[in-house]
Amino acid sequence: MAQEVRGVIARSKGAAAELTTIVVPDPGPGDAVVAIQACGVCHTDLHYREGGINDEFPFLLGHEAAGIVERVGEGVTGLAPGDFVVLNWRAVCGQCRACRRGRPWYCFDTHNASRRMTLTDGTELSPALGIGAFADKTLVAAGQCTKVDPAAAPEAVCLLGCGVMAGLGAALNTGNVQRGDSVAVIGCGGVGCAAVAGAALAGAATVVAVDIDDRKLDWARGFGATHTVNSRSADPVAEVRALTGGFGADVVIDAVGLPQTYLQAFEARDLAGTVVLVGVPTPEMRLEMPLIDVFSRGGALKSSWYGDCLPSRDFPMLVSLYLQGRLDLGAFVTETISLDAVEQAFTRMQSGEVLRSVVTF
Repeated sequence: MAQEVRGVIARSKGAAAELTTIVVPDPGPGDAVVAIQACGVCHTDLHYREGGINDEFPFLLGHEAAGIVERVGEGVTGLAPGDFVVLNWRAVCGQCRACRRGRPWYCFDTHNASRRMTLTDGTELSPALGIGAFADKTLVAAGQCTKVDPAAAPEAVCLLGCGVMAGLGAALNTGNVQRGDSVAVIGCGGVGCAAVAGAALAGAATVVAVDIDDRKLDWARGFGATHTVNSRSADPVAEVRALTGGFGADVVIDAVGLPQTYLQAFEARDLAGTVVLVGVPTPEMRLEMPLIDVFSRGGALKSSWYGDCLPSRDFPMLVSLYLQGRLDLGAFVTETISLDAVEQAFTRMQSGEVLRSVVTF
């Protein structure tokens, strides 16, 4: 039977996030209804609200979430009511060319719930990243539910659903940081600090955090940065080179996604080093650089989509590290808030006051 619950929507481009009543239908084949326990406030939700993703309003916001499976649809296996799950927006299909080649983290046909949630008047909602978790309950594809240890705090591990996984994966998966490597991370918000944490976890000997905000550089130190550079007052390329014997870093991660920060990342890497773009650019941005430099410097220029993660592999492992005290996911949580405070959390996020605000239920 369909249920009416609270949900936060973006009704039109630029309109303030609005708490209203939404309808969650019964799960269809392959679906699951999840009672949300915690959901992080991510920049992507703001991009949806501002029309930066697409114009399929109204959106049901929220996607970085953890909760308890309440019901499952026909044909669902390996998932049952009562399971504690972190939601992901990469439910791999198992059939596309990437999956068939044994690279499911590149899946080209990820899927969402078979049915749409609606407003009470029947207006269909577009769930952010196919999840829509700023709600008491949400309907997702069962493949979007990754079971993890229920001993974990929902407000901490929910962040693996997007931003923290993106940063950790940029270092661990895409950048393939190795023991003893030198790493530079440009941009030390939530994703950048997660990249710093990932580099430290991988055993990097030098981790240089770069930002224009000393407060964020302080956060980066807490996650394992060995050196910090305020790029308002110093040339980040020169500083990274100076801190790496004049050579540049083995891996440079751009967690901002601007042409100028990407060029800094490119110039701050060692010969045959790796650049990883995990910050999200906007469609109108253009990059101009000498092609001969791309050729002559060798190495790799990569983009990291969701940290190149495979949720079924990475989420349980990272939650285990968190429970062992080896990965402080709780340190990313600046504040917990109620469901009616999402709009105010967007403002604090934009001003750089928080790493993550997390809605708890």
